[in-house]
Amino acid sequence: MPRINAPTVALHRAERRRALLAAARALLAEDPRHPPTLAAVAARAGVARSSVYEYFRSGEDLLRELVQEVLPNWSRRVTEAMAAADGPGDRVLAYAATNLRLVAEGEHALATTLIESVPGDEVNASTQRMHEQMSTPLRAALSELRLPDPTSTAGLIGSVVYTASRMIEAGADATATEERVRELLGPFLSQHVR
Repeated sequence: MPRINAPTVALHRAERRRALLAAARALLAEDPRHPPTLAAVAARAGVARSSVYEYFRSGEDLLRELVQEVLPNWSRRVTEAMAAADGPGDRVLAYAATNLRLVAEGEHALATTLIESVPGDEVNASTQRMHEQMSTPLRAALSELRLPDPTSTAGLIGSVVYTASRMIEAGADATATEERVRELLGPFLSQHVR
C-alpha cells in the first residue's frame, strides 16, 4: 500500500487531488497558451504519472475540473467586492476594478485557455453561470441608480471593462488602466446618485 501523508486515506486523496489541480493551474499560469500534459502536471506535483490516472481519466478531465474551480472563484471575488462597496455607484466601480485586477493577476488568460481547451456544453454552462452571477448585481446597482435601461448600461460597462482588460493583457499598466476606467465611469455614476 502506498505511503500516505495525512491522517486518513480520504484526506490523503483529497490533498493529492488538490496538489494536482494546483500543479495544472501553475503550469497554465506560466504558459496560458498551452494546456499542460498529465506528465507535466505529475512532475510539478511530485507524483508518478501513473498516479494521476487515479484521480483524472484524462488531461481534459483534469482541466474540466479546474474550470469548475476557476470560474466560480472569479464570480465570487467580483460579487464579494461589490457587496462590500458602500453604494450602487461604488458597487459598479468595484465590479470594474475587481475584474481588471483578476485580469492583471492572469486569471483571464487562465480562464480563456481552460474554456478553449475543454469545449462543450458543461463548460459553456459554467461560463454563462459565471457571467450571470456577476451581471445580476451589476444590473441591480444600475437599477438602484434609477438608470432607464440597466441591462444596456451593464453591457456598455462590460464593454469598457473588456477593452481595458485587453489593454492590460497587451502590456498596459494595470493600475493606470484601472484609474482611467474609474475616471471614465465615476462622473457618469456620480451624476445618477440621488
